[in-house]
Amino acid sequence: MRSTLRPPTAIAVAVMAGLALALAGCGGGGGAGTGTTPAPVAGTTTPGATSPTTPASPTTPRRATPTQPAPGSPSGKVDPAAVRIVRAWADTLRRGDVRGAAGYFAVPSLVANGSAPVRLTSRALLVAFNASLPCGAILLSTEAAPGGFVIATFRLTERPGAGSCGSGTGSTASTAFRVHDGRIVDWLRVQDLPGGGGGAGDGGAGGTPA
Repeated sequence: MRSTLRPPTAIAVAVMAGLALALAGCGGGGGAGTGTTPAPVAGTTTPGATSPTTPASPTTPRRATPTQPAPGSPSGKVDPAAVRIVRAWADTLRRGDVRGAAGYFAVPSLVANGSAPVRLTSRALLVAFNASLPCGAILLSTEAAPGGFVIATFRLTERPGAGSCGSGTGSTASTAFRVHDGRIVDWLRVQDLPGGGGGAGDGGAGGTPA
């Protein structure tokens, strides 16, 4: 909204390598639902979209040299303001308020939900993205990562609205967030980091209870 998304940083590219089953995909370990839900595309009719016009097509960043992000940051501290935004987003989506959840994202935002990262350049696309996530989520813990990212681990739940979390209900999932000016600018689904570094839901090192 107010912020201007910078080109994908090295850590954003790094986090992409850890993409596992998306929060929308859910069916595998740490995921929810049944299979990966496609990212929103132009022309999709989205419940709650703010405009009847066809949203602009999302754009895919060109750079990609993935490596696994290192757990933690030099300070090892998580930005409490970022955690508040992440928690508020999760709580809002869990209530089934898709448009409200989309409001926590900047325009544009970079998302990766079990696929290549996509830049969402309109509010309608952000609503569609949030609507595509069939699971609700309860924030369990967070940990700092390089590049200003916060890796959040969630317990997945059912939520009102279209779709079903299904067998993913009760599982954990981790997502890397970057928050700028009070809005989410990066939402990148990640695997639990090796050595327990990203397993905030399973007592992994560096996780801070939310």
